[in-house]
Amino acid sequence: MTHAIAIVEDEPAIRDNYAEALRKHGFAVSAYASRPEARAAFAAKLPDLVMIDVGLGDELEGGYELCRELRSRSASLPILFLTARDSELDVISGLRLGADDYLSKGVSLPHITARIHALLRRVEALRAPATRDSVIVLRGLKLEFERMQVSWNGEAVPLTVTEFWIVHALVRHPGHVKNREQLMREAQVVVDDATVTSHIKRIRRKFQAIDTAFDEVDTVHGAGYRWRP
Repeated sequence: MTHAIAIVEDEPAIRDNYAEALRKHGFAVSAYASRPEARAAFAAKLPDLVMIDVGLGDELEGGYELCRELRSRSASLPILFLTARDSELDVISGLRLGADDYLSKGVSLPHITARIHALLRRVEALRAPATRDSVIVLRGLKLEFERMQVSWNGEAVPLTVTEFWIVHALVRHPGHVKNREQLMREAQVVVDDATVTSHIKRIRRKFQAIDTAFDEVDTVHGAGYRWRP
């Protein structure tokens, strides 16, 4: 199966280089120079993965706005930021808006393609045949693995691909502490401690938007996180 990847990048040379490189890896690539151009294309059909720069022409944070728009349309669409703006604040801002990964333009092409494959594998894993833990029910939580759907007290929680895998890692063994390295490994994301913390905070906020009393995710200081047994 050929995956469709969209690149949203305002610099022509960079856009063309990435597009050519990813096509050589077997991807069907569409490239866009601006947020309006990308939005018009995505209105017809969403790709399998979107790679976005933060600054898009005159829109210094156009990539963030596009990410927000895409996430409102699909909780499961893999979104990856690839940008020169790689400060901790920029990374956290992107993740808070729902991005699944955030890379600097300084990383190598093999690293970029590895991250793309990891994100796509996670989506494909959710379409695999049912397993014995395909549905997990714990108090107000219901996690449906095949549908990549999590609900709390009967109301759907709009998790991204990365957030879903983190919740899955925690609820498979409630009460067991998962350190940041374990969560990164199970979510197949390579980030620093601050980024994992940002994902956890975002997960909590999404559950709390449904239930202000939600307190299932414990922080075990110096050790990691656990889902309350």
